[in-house]
Amino acid sequence: MRRVRGDPRVCPSVVLERTQSVSKLCSCSWTTVSGVWRLYERGRTQRYKSVLSERMESSTHVFQISGIKTLDKKRVLVQGIQQLGGKYIGGSVYQHASTHLIIPQVLSSEKFLAACAAGKWVVTPDYVLDSVRNGSWLEEGLYEVAISTVASSAFYPVRQWREKVASGRLTGAFQGWRVLLMVQEPTRRAMFKRLLIAGKAEVFNSPPPSPTSITHVMAKPIIEISNSAPCYPVSHIVQHLFGSNCVDMNFNVTDHHPTKKKKTCSLDLDLSNLEKELRDYVVKKEAQPRLCLLEFLGYRDPHRSLSQATETDFSNIGSMIECGLFAEALDSIRSAVLPGLLPPGPYLTSLLEYAQQGDATSVFLRNFLQVMNNLLFTNPPWLGPSTVKKYFTRVLQCPQCKTGLWPFLQTAISYCLSGDVTCHPLPAPAPPPLIRFYSDLVAFVLRLFQGELHYVTSGDFVPQGEAVPPASASGSLLYGTFWTVWERSTLLSQAVKQLTQLLVQAAIEDYGKMDEKQKLHLADTLLDLLSVLVEFWCLQHFKLNQNLVKKGLNDLAEHFALISQDVSPEVLAEVIIRVSSTRLKLVMADAIFRNLCCRTGFTVRDEPISLKKMVLSYLSALGTLARSPSGARLGTGRTSHSCTSQETDCRTQSSLVNETSLEKENIPRGLSRVNAAGETLLHRACKRNQVETVLQILALPGTDVNVKDHAGWTPLHEACNHGSAACVEALLRHRPAPVFDNQVAGISPLHDALLNGHMDIAKMLLEHAGSVLIQQTDGDGRTALDLVSDTSQREELLHSAQVGDSALTNKVTEVLNLPLMEAGSCLLAHLIFSYQQERGLLGHTRPSDKAHSLGYRLVRALETHSFQKVTLGWMDQRVVRLAEDAETLLELSRGRFLGQVSPAIKECKGQNTRFLMEILEDLKSRAEALVADF
Repeated sequence: MRRVRGDPRVCPSVVLERTQSVSKLCSCSWTTVSGVWRLYERGRTQRYKSVLSERMESSTHVFQISGIKTLDKKRVLVQGIQQLGGKYIGGSVYQHASTHLIIPQVLSSEKFLAACAAGKWVVTPDYVLDSVRNGSWLEEGLYEVAISTVASSAFYPVRQWREKVASGRLTGAFQGWRVLLMVQEPTRRAMFKRLLIAGKAEVFNSPPPSPTSITHVMAKPIIEISNSAPCYPVSHIVQHLFGSNCVDMNFNVTDHHPTKKKKTCSLDLDLSNLEKELRDYVVKKEAQPRLCLLEFLGYRDPHRSLSQATETDFSNIGSMIECGLFAEALDSIRSAVLPGLLPPGPYLTSLLEYAQQGDATSVFLRNFLQVMNNLLFTNPPWLGPSTVKKYFTRVLQCPQCKTGLWPFLQTAISYCLSGDVTCHPLPAPAPPPLIRFYSDLVAFVLRLFQGELHYVTSGDFVPQGEAVPPASASGSLLYGTFWTVWERSTLLSQAVKQLTQLLVQAAIEDYGKMDEKQKLHLADTLLDLLSVLVEFWCLQHFKLNQNLVKKGLNDLAEHFALISQDVSPEVLAEVIIRVSSTRLKLVMADAIFRNLCCRTGFTVRDEPISLKKMVLSYLSALGTLARSPSGARLGTGRTSHSCTSQETDCRTQSSLVNETSLEKENIPRGLSRVNAAGETLLHRACKRNQVETVLQILALPGTDVNVKDHAGWTPLHEACNHGSAACVEALLRHRPAPVFDNQVAGISPLHDALLNGHMDIAKMLLEHAGSVLIQQTDGDGRTALDLVSDTSQREELLHSAQVGDSALTNKVTEVLNLPLMEAGSCLLAHLIFSYQQERGLLGHTRPSDKAHSLGYRLVRALETHSFQKVTLGWMDQRVVRLAEDAETLLELSRGRFLGQVSPAIKECKGQNTRFLMEILEDLKSRAEALVADF
């Protein structure tokens, strides 16, 4: 259903909620209530009210509730109301049939203001609770809400308006008002209209009646109307109800029941203080550990003695090794592993060398690993003196090469993957027991590093009786293994690069060849190892340089996306599923998804990752993945990688030109230059209708068709503004297609074309994108149809939109490449999920949690003020992005964005795609829950 301005209809979910509420309170059949609602929907408001009043007249206590978000508390109140014979009306808007409003505190909500204007009882929840205890309804007077301002004592405007209405002196607080309401945003306009009507005002929309009949003009923003009534801001409603002291809603509620304490609640949001609270939230969230490794709390019982066997004689073990009795020597060491006691390192080195030769039995290999695990449990290096750390460093290296822990790990991993890169020749062909031994040895080293990370993230845990202070993180085995002294300022060290390369090979082996042989789960181990490295390095640098951490994560993600370009998307999706660090999963999923988009010819805009980007750009890109030919080989090479980097601007065409096989003479001159306005050659060619130049630029790999100049205008804007129809047609044929919802000061390309009289271009846009463009509004709230006064032209635009809808339906419902779409859906689902965990304010929290309360206030601020006003003067970009995410959630709750999702995605039966849609619907439902009681 297409929504146009002034349409009184609402979404089906709201209709269902309201109808169910009316059905419950009226105790009538579904058919009857549905008929009542249809009467209301068709505009017969008075008849609807009379039918509803007939249902309510039998009860003198009809309640609405506002401001109580805890379901348990609301349930108790509703049960109490019904127990005493009262009625309860649900829903998020004021209902005239109500007689009482329950609020826990004064709210700047529609229900409270409307109840006050209508002269209804406004009481605290204690009225119902105490009445239940009494067994009958009490007098409301003791529970009626009073207001106290900072400048004066308590006063009772709610009571004053109620008494005037009850005595018949007034029918409502706005009696006699004839209001011309000029609020552009439809939802806000409807709310103010209900509020004014509750106070018995007459409300008119444009065009207004004769000026002499209007007493008030209310506008947001304030405008001047000649020869008419004076114009007031909408805050005049509050000023009239509560006086000039409360015009900014800076008042407190007083429950003047003699046995109750005074409660206060500021209703005006302190936006500067909100920024500080949001910044504190961001800092706390970024600094918290991502990996929970509580199993290491039990390593070495602090109450056990450290010198139980200090006099153990290991000389006989050396003799056994010299005689070749390796199994017997290992058994002797197994019985002597105690806290504070380490067998001589050379003995373990000799036993490890024997294991490497390939002659050891499976029992020997298992026993050796058991000894190492017992040593780690009884003598963890992160809790011992530096000598223990050095001990593990000497043991965990190649017995022959003795080049350190990382070369030894690299050899073990490569040997398991049948690789040729080993520090020295190993038995070939590789015996299965030896391969398993090396795989388990890598898992043991992972456990060692996890213990170090646990010690760093829980530094307040220090065992009792610790004789030697623990070593600092700077001297840890992790640092010494993966970063040299000169590499510690970068996450992507040489060793980390080699680890990611081995991880790609292991992922192909484990996730790509599912039935060829028994899996070692080596890829899972390496992914956990990479997560530990990332978390350790980020925690060490977060407090010193957050930008360094951000760059390090992005570099690692881009490097992985680059070296894995030949890996199938299904394998890459499986990799993302198994990443345990949410911050690593976020950047890797983003880099891989953008890489897939570029490899299929869809250029994603180079703005920082945000919820809006994922919902708009990435969902469109997912539709492109679905339409990629099945079995087609994805493009690879440096060109596609250049599009995956957020730090590398896809608009920088000079680097792309050097990496393409196009002849030099086919490249337009001045391609990489921008003028003082930030306009690229593509901008300038579209302004001049130079279609040949436009076609040459669009043919270049990696061309960003949505590049913006300094003011934010795109090439499509310029072509629509200047009437360059041929250039618009070329841009629309390009893949990926340009983005149609880019707005500058509220002007979209469609608005730009109509404002300049280019009907042919407007129809071309609608035939390409469908009726969704008609729903877009400019900065003044005008749709495309509002810009056209001629009836025939409006019909032409509507016909073009219908043609576009039909073409889109036939085009995008078919999924040509289900595996690629499923992989993309998996990546995008985990991207959104990890983004919410890492940066989201509205997580899965209880209403009483602080984070949820903060998110509620942010959404409330954005509902009350514009995004620009809320974020005015905010300096921290992380906080601004939180506000952008909250704004996106508000748009989701209003039904935007998801309606633009490709039908191919909506109708896909793939498991990953259905999971993605469930995540998006969950985001929408949580956003709707936040704004339900506004």
